[in-house]
Amino acid sequence: MDDQKPGGNAIELIDVSKTYRVDDRTVNALLEINMEISTGEFVTATGPSGAGKTTLLNIVGGLDKPTEGEVRVLGLTISELEEDVLAAFRCRRIGYVFQSYNLVSTLTAAENIEFAMELAGSHGENITEKAMVLLETVGLKERANHLPGQLSGGEQQRVAFARALANDPPILLIDEPTANLDDSTAIEIVRILCLLKGKAKTVLVTTHDRRIVRLADRCLRMSNGKIET
Repeated sequence: MDDQKPGGNAIELIDVSKTYRVDDRTVNALLEINMEISTGEFVTATGPSGAGKTTLLNIVGGLDKPTEGEVRVLGLTISELEEDVLAAFRCRRIGYVFQSYNLVSTLTAAENIEFAMELAGSHGENITEKAMVLLETVGLKERANHLPGQLSGGEQQRVAFARALANDPPILLIDEPTANLDDSTAIEIVRILCLLKGKAKTVLVTTHDRRIVRLADRCLRMSNGKIET
């Protein structure tokens, strides 16, 4: 599965809707979303809680399937893929940074990164070396052997960024990266995002942080499951 050529669309959503059943109610998380993100574009999605931002990320990342519509990522219609094929694609082509970090609690910082590479089929001594390089990139090389429970929230978030980069994916999906952090720690996350922008990756970030919005090539405003701008 080859990546899209420069200048094409890395992400396309065509008439995408997502509904959930909650007790006897139908909740419309996304409503007829049409969206294109070009290869190498840095895009933010903003909006109030419940606007559909995280659902949008999950749909683009293949963690959830749309109720209606088509999702194309790197030229592949992922909304039609079987789960095992989708999991392999996601592992190699998409890096996801969750708001809650989602690190494996029993693995060290370095092992969390190595585990992501192993899932993608990489093995051997080189993955340890690469994990250390990634930790150095996010300023945490000295914390390589610490478990998540021994790290602050900001440090866990930076490990999550390093893990998302483990397989050098062309697309990064990042959910509210500074929401749970104090201001000084958030500045470090903004620094990492600046580095990512310089690497010409396709980035979609949900955020309320104006510093991150200012980095973006384009900002999507979401409300009630729709993109307003």
